[in-house]
Amino acid sequence: GSHLAGKTYSDLYELSVKDPETFWGSIAKERLAWTKPFDQVTDCDLSSGKINWFLGGQLNVSVNCLDVHVAKDPDRVALIWEKDEPGTEERITYRELLEMTCRLANTLKSYGVQRGERVAIYMPVSPMAVAAMMACARIGAVHTVVFAGFSSEALAGRIQDAQCKFVITCNQGVRGGRIFDLKSTVDKAVKSCPSIQHVFVAKRTNNGVPMGKLDISLDEVTHTVMAGQSSVCAPEPMDSEEMLFMLYTSGSTGKPKGIVHTQAGYLLYASLTHQYVFDYTPGDVFGCVADIGWITGHSYVVYGPLCNGATSVLFESTPVYPHPVQRLRINQFYGAPTAIRLLLKHEENWVKKYDRSSLKTLASVGEPINQEAWEWFYNVVGDGRCPLVDTWWQTETGGVCIAPLPAEPGAEIRPAMAMRPFFGIQPALLGEKGQIITGNDVSGALCISKPWPGMARTIFGDHQRFVDAYFKPYQGQYFSGDGAYRTEDGYYQITGRMDDVINISGHRLGTAEIEDALDNHPDVPESAVIGIPHEIKGEGEICCTDGLVIYFVSCESISSLFKVVKRLPKTRSGKIMRRILRKVAMQDTSNLGDVSTLDDPSVVSEIIEAHKQYRSHAAKK
Repeated sequence: GSHLAGKTYSDLYELSVKDPETFWGSIAKERLAWTKPFDQVTDCDLSSGKINWFLGGQLNVSVNCLDVHVAKDPDRVALIWEKDEPGTEERITYRELLEMTCRLANTLKSYGVQRGERVAIYMPVSPMAVAAMMACARIGAVHTVVFAGFSSEALAGRIQDAQCKFVITCNQGVRGGRIFDLKSTVDKAVKSCPSIQHVFVAKRTNNGVPMGKLDISLDEVTHTVMAGQSSVCAPEPMDSEEMLFMLYTSGSTGKPKGIVHTQAGYLLYASLTHQYVFDYTPGDVFGCVADIGWITGHSYVVYGPLCNGATSVLFESTPVYPHPVQRLRINQFYGAPTAIRLLLKHEENWVKKYDRSSLKTLASVGEPINQEAWEWFYNVVGDGRCPLVDTWWQTETGGVCIAPLPAEPGAEIRPAMAMRPFFGIQPALLGEKGQIITGNDVSGALCISKPWPGMARTIFGDHQRFVDAYFKPYQGQYFSGDGAYRTEDGYYQITGRMDDVINISGHRLGTAEIEDALDNHPDVPESAVIGIPHEIKGEGEICCTDGLVIYFVSCESISSLFKVVKRLPKTRSGKIMRRILRKVAMQDTSNLGDVSTLDDPSVVSEIIEAHKQYRSHAAKK
């Protein structure tokens, strides 16, 4: 924005924390199109979980993402859909996406979808899925996107918790050349969801699927429903603090939490972080490999890029990188360390035969990236000339909170470190007694002490749980659940989940640090470290590695026992579910909590079996 132009990162950061009202108020006026201007920038009280931004203002998110760009440059490409079939991409302009959105919005309205009602979206990454999110935003309905690989039980649980009345899905999905049924999964889920009134079915493949009395076809080919609709749909003006979407995240108790994000603050924060963290400039092609079922897909595939008028790449499948970079001339590439670690196993010349000269910024998300993966990504993929930004944030924060960019021109970027807080973010490290830890070269619980526009507002239907989880542990601070280390220079390094911090003989060790050491071993593609109680030493450790080993480590002795764990329990976004490993190790497998977010729940029984064999082997010794 113009009033950010010409100022240094440190000037802007200082203004954003000293005078957040002026900072955010002026940016919100400048960057967003309002139907009614706001009269109060902020009204928050973190200790009670009260968070309000841009009060009195009204806007429509879809107008900010579509109409404003169509008015200036209708033929600009909004989406490049990199389909599962290699080398096939489709380009959708802003005008086309707006028309698709309006037709779908009118269809939803004609079947009774009303403002404030929840709509579940169970679709793979595709232009139609983006249009579904935009159509909900346009008519004031609340979307809850459920990753299109979750089981029918997981989908049903979310529909029930959110009290959804409608589902938008596809007949089938395609991933890695395999076709998987989506409609039949929805049918199974809807059997236990009496709230559902209609299921809207778009078409991804040409295969027919059984249609029942609740089902409505959105088949654009035969133009059954959608084509009958006008390509104009008047947008609903929404109050800044009305719900935009809910997104479920797995809680440690196992009951999924419906994280609520609202209109103006979320959009502004997604837009500003998209521009400054990834060094996005107009005309860039932004490639974020994330499913729309995750917050990363919401903020950096859909809302941030579209609000900024960018061209966003939709990856239907995890790319067998780096073909698309060369073909689509991608400028920013953003993905999870898991994907990068798998690439490490390829030869360098495999990557180097592709033209990667379009790349300007590389970025990683989801969990701390290990040193080896960072070096490889930076040196091999980016030829050592693209900054590699390790971004730290959460579903609950709405957008990136700590990352190496923005920074002063030429400022250093350290491998595998999140480093610098974004504008308006005031990190604090807190000790076990709740005291603020000052100075540098210190570690503690990572909190954020002042509210920011992108933060979640509540847990749907359970505000008390929201307050208890995030604001009670360290009174009046937002508690991230993560630990962090502040370096001697005042930079932040994320050390892993607090419940994954291990205390051995008085030494506090973050799981991320131990995993980093293990991952450097040539035979270990990936490892997960968990702490379990040990009578003498505090916590012993079990390290499960994808591939071959369960290690038992103590400070004095390292006795290792080789046991095959073929794979680790991972969520579909690539996070390792350590709480499951911990329960298996503690023999507490009766209550594993919510495993619906796992990529493949059958991995759990594999690990339980391997652990049983280990125990009987150990007993014999």
